[in-house]
Amino acid sequence: MRGNATTRHSNVALLGITEAVAPVEVSSKSFDDRLADTLKTLRLPKGLLQRVAGVTTRRNWEHPSDYIEGAADAGRRALEEAGVRPDQIGLLINASVSREMLEPSVAVAVHDSIGLSPAAMNFDITNACLGFVNGMTVAASMIDAGQIDYALIIAGEDMSRVQESTVERLRRDGITRDEYLNEFATLTLGSGAAAAVLGRADRHPEGHLIKGGVTRAATWNHGLCIGDYDGMFTDTQGLLDNGMQLISEAWAEAHDNGWEWTTMDHYIPHQISHVHVNALTEATKIDADRVAKTYPELGNVGPASLPITLARKSGEMKQGDRILCLGVGSGLNTAMLEITW
Repeated sequence: MRGNATTRHSNVALLGITEAVAPVEVSSKSFDDRLADTLKTLRLPKGLLQRVAGVTTRRNWEHPSDYIEGAADAGRRALEEAGVRPDQIGLLINASVSREMLEPSVAVAVHDSIGLSPAAMNFDITNACLGFVNGMTVAASMIDAGQIDYALIIAGEDMSRVQESTVERLRRDGITRDEYLNEFATLTLGSGAAAAVLGRADRHPEGHLIKGGVTRAATWNHGLCIGDYDGMFTDTQGLLDNGMQLISEAWAEAHDNGWEWTTMDHYIPHQISHVHVNALTEATKIDADRVAKTYPELGNVGPASLPITLARKSGEMKQGDRILCLGVGSGLNTAMLEITW
């Protein structure tokens, strides 16, 4: 297939991957309690978030805008883990969905908070839940091209505002069962932040090689999941069916282009729910026991979900382990990225 669906990197390493934990735990039971009257009226059982989605808790910041400093905190700690100074960073990419305003970018606030050099290019990449993987690919390509030596990719997410607006809407008089289920997925969302440092592999033999990966688009499905701070409205079945078809096509394309991903040591997917993980393993025939899961305690943290999961899982990884990061983002797009530990 023509285009840029396959990317291969020759001299890029992951040097640091960290998360910043949002401090406030919010249980799924608390949503059930607040929506008790609606559930009774619609004859829906409590515990759907736990049983259907597998999400027991999620986290929020103390104040909605704290996600920006959360991203900066994750970035500072990723730099420390990588042994890279702030003035060595040539590129900062913010990959978050959350933002306080249309302009300026979130990247500028994080750039300032960390104290990066004025010579560090900085901008936002927003692509729903795939923004972080897309950011890593762009940064890796710039490192391979010799434009920069080091890049910092960050994402901080606040989902408390959409949670609150959704709960209030679901409590209104006259809500229908279909309307409730159309917004059900919103209550799986959580808040958090993550950061990764990439650099030249020839300077960092201790780093984890970023090999490359594939992307694929099915943008005729762009109306299946639409969200902002007022709410997220999802055709859940349509998103699942078309997302799995997209993954299957990208998986086959990867195989045709020489990628062999059926026996990876670790799979780090974007975190959504039980249903999506089960569908993913069925579509790709991968070993479910090798699929990392953080959604039960964190929910879906948007583009920060995948790097948070990678950061949490990294302590279990051994030198030489092969890792595949993969996900589907609203739109629809999919991205898969291979890393050798």
